[in-house]
Amino acid sequence: MERKRINSGKIRAVGYDPRSQVLEVEFNDGRVMAFSGVSPEVHRRFMAAPSPVSFFEDRILDEYPSRRL
Repeated sequence: MERKRINSGKIRAVGYDPRSQVLEVEFNDGRVMAFSGVSPEVHRRFMAAPSPVSFFEDRILDEYPSRRL
């Protein structure tokens, strides 16, 4: 999955597959996490958020099943 770089303090890049609804988040420390069941609307709002880290922590981190890649 291709990831797009974002300007964020903790997050380096984000990838999304709308077919499988999997969101990949690459952190500045090199960790990559995959979150399952993320709707296209949540991904769109995440990418458009003024503070992607805040949106991620508030709306994604503890809301969706995740695994480390």
